[in-house]
Amino acid sequence: MTRLPITKTPKVYVGGAFIRSESARTFALPDAAGNFFANIPQCTRKDLRNAVEAAAKAGPGWAKRTAYNRGQIIYRLGEMLEARKADMADALAVGGATKAAAAREITATIDRLIYYAGWADKYEQVLGSVNPVAAPYFNFTVTEPMGIIGLLAPEAAPLLALISLIAPAITSGNTVVALASTTQPYPAIVLGEMLATSDLPGGVVNLLTGYRKELVPTFATHTHLRGLGGVASAAERQTLKLGAADSVKRVKLLKAEEPFDWFAEKAQGLYEVRDHLEFKTTWHPIGA
Repeated sequence: MTRLPITKTPKVYVGGAFIRSESARTFALPDAAGNFFANIPQCTRKDLRNAVEAAAKAGPGWAKRTAYNRGQIIYRLGEMLEARKADMADALAVGGATKAAAAREITATIDRLIYYAGWADKYEQVLGSVNPVAAPYFNFTVTEPMGIIGLLAPEAAPLLALISLIAPAITSGNTVVALASTTQPYPAIVLGEMLATSDLPGGVVNLLTGYRKELVPTFATHTHLRGLGGVASAAERQTLKLGAADSVKRVKLLKAEEPFDWFAEKAQGLYEVRDHLEFKTTWHPIGA
């Protein structure tokens, strides 16, 4: 008797759990040959709001962890991806990546996680400062995480770009709600499975799949999102900036019309961490 294989039902990773869309809607994902591969959750505005609530619950605990501990956890993510290269290569192959291209993207993604893990306990020394002032005061500036960051991944480099957006945000103690590539969402599904078995607390990274036209307006206007980043088209940038102005968000968006090299050195750096930080300056009288 011929056995039928048990195929995976992809689910998104939100709040430390695997969920289907609250609407129960899905969209079909074809493989590289154009054949049906899987039904991917089509997340809604309510899914986005639920993800923000999960990120809000996880935020205080994640921000209070020591920078050294956050670095350890991010490093551990790199270790896990190293151990599951084959699974992630298969996920990238669904979108048409060759074996060589998948290996290159996975290696670059691991290196990027290790890079930001190294910055976790160092960015404060570089970005913070003791400020000389012409008065009898101590004056010093320290960094603080912004809170919940909304991220929009591009269609290209679906794994590397997603991690390149997430890693600097969580390095500095923020939590993230990220929308994966629409055309190549499967690497984000597999990434969620890795996050679930890592040391990263549930809710720190929340991954959504679905259509940008449905979710971008809510990313723009949700008042609990304190920053927006990623890649957006001209129309999306206008929507996001107008919504961000009304709810006072920080926005840093790359233009979808101008291809960005996620493998390049400029795709990582201390300034990417700084973009998700606020700075607090304290004055304290000397001798008080």
